[in-house]
Amino acid sequence: MASNDLVLIDQVLKQRAAESPLLADKIFEVFACEQAITAGDLSLEEIQAGVIGGGGDGAIDGVYVFLNERLLAEEDETPSPADVPRGSRLLLWLVQAKREKSFTETALDLASSSTRRLLDLEESEEDLLELYGADLVNKIARFRQTLTAIVTRNPQVEVRFSYVSRGETAEVNSKVEKKARDLERDFAAKFTGGIGKVEFIGASELWQRSNQVRSYTLELPYTESITHGTSHIALVTLRDYLGFICNDDGTLRRHIFDWNVRDYEGGVEVNREIKESLLDRSAPQFWWLNNGVTITCSRAWTVGGKVFSLDDVQIVNGLQTSHTVHEALRDQDPEHPSFNGLIQVRILNTNNVEERDKVIRATNRQTKVPDASLHATDDNQRKIEAFFLEHDWFYDRRKNYYRNLGKPADRIIGIPLLAQALAAMGFSEPHSARSRPSSLLKSPSNYKKYFSTTTPLPVYLWLARQQRTVDTFLANDVHPSERTDLRFHLAMLSAAQLLGAAVHNPRQLRDLSDQGTHSDEAALTDLLYLLIRERDAYAEASKSSFDKIAKGPNFVPVLLKAAGH
Repeated sequence: MASNDLVLIDQVLKQRAAESPLLADKIFEVFACEQAITAGDLSLEEIQAGVIGGGGDGAIDGVYVFLNERLLAEEDETPSPADVPRGSRLLLWLVQAKREKSFTETALDLASSSTRRLLDLEESEEDLLELYGADLVNKIARFRQTLTAIVTRNPQVEVRFSYVSRGETAEVNSKVEKKARDLERDFAAKFTGGIGKVEFIGASELWQRSNQVRSYTLELPYTESITHGTSHIALVTLRDYLGFICNDDGTLRRHIFDWNVRDYEGGVEVNREIKESLLDRSAPQFWWLNNGVTITCSRAWTVGGKVFSLDDVQIVNGLQTSHTVHEALRDQDPEHPSFNGLIQVRILNTNNVEERDKVIRATNRQTKVPDASLHATDDNQRKIEAFFLEHDWFYDRRKNYYRNLGKPADRIIGIPLLAQALAAMGFSEPHSARSRPSSLLKSPSNYKKYFSTTTPLPVYLWLARQQRTVDTFLANDVHPSERTDLRFHLAMLSAAQLLGAAVHNPRQLRDLSDQGTHSDEAALTDLLYLLIRERDAYAEASKSSFDKIAKGPNFVPVLLKAAGH
């Protein structure tokens, strides 16, 4: 069976490399990280962003930082202590991916040597850059900066290390096991009260995890309910509700909150009050004090006894309550009386998208939420998705939806990447696409700018295809360590060349989209030489690294002028 798993995994890798030439040179590393990381419900783009590019990787192939199970991107602002609940969990997840058919002492020795320095806060980033590549140091810096910023909130720090190979975990020898346990102790000792975990993932685990299909049918036990038509109001114990919103390992099912309008807001006053009411044994019943949660689903039915079975679950209101319940109860003794408290759950059974959107908006009016925060459910976003589908492309406005359906990765475009393509090619702002991908759409004005209803639908698809064309070209011709800083500047140049002028509004691209005109390899090669020449000259003149140059606006007019625009 073990040898069969290896054959099947190798076949999966071949198919993925053929489907996604952009990932071909890092296909095993991306695949390994995808199967290893179980926190945060990450999209493929988020997985790719965590994979280390270039040399100097210190035997580490993937770095991911989570604060209370939310992924922190390199470009995110460092969290403010005031926004972080006391005792929050800061998780650094490292992945080492080796194609060998075994697990070796050498691999763990190298990782131990690297992490000993990388996790030493007395080591400056400048000193680390002398030993390791910029990509690795920058990703670790996200963890170091966050820890330093929130240290007064007494965070619980955890370092996980996933060692992935094509070997068999049943055959790991005792010396390798011992070094893994040593590494766990080293991780834990780095931080007061810290936790260290090392896991081995081999061919059998890779096959099992990659072959799992997420179920969007969940069961919710209840104590009492009222039914009207096909929808329900139920009282649910907090123990059962916690089981409903969590995976088997105790982490939140992030995907069931995808249509909520806000992320968790941490230790704000209302969440502190929710937590206090949960844990105060003398407080009135929890459901008397809390508005409860609202769930939409495509089908709801009882499955014997007092249990609802729900298809396509989305918690559209109650994310703050859900997160706070999870934060408050996850570390409590299972016999704590709070688990027997009740929460009110509204279950709205509807397949009608417009009805669901009205519910989302109406149930969130009690707090000030910009309409732009609802962009995944906007009519324009649904139109973009429908237009992409007509052309056999997949617009992932519902994160991971098409990935879970098994659609080709190179034809799936998420909202963040399309926004980056719009910034780079539609507005000649490659620096914005590079420097703040996770925050491009945070403000209502930015959302209206990038996703204007006046932009023709074919232009959105053209932008997605052109960005894929550029990325595929770079994957074949440029070292991984340079691609991130070059991709959006090259995309801007390619759009300007095809149009014959700098682009300042995506509507200018209408004719190109109607004609289906895209850059060929020869054109991109010439533009890449121009970009590298101008990059090197500007870096020399400014005495600055291109990583910093690519994130600022000053280089853009210089580059466009050099290209004749």
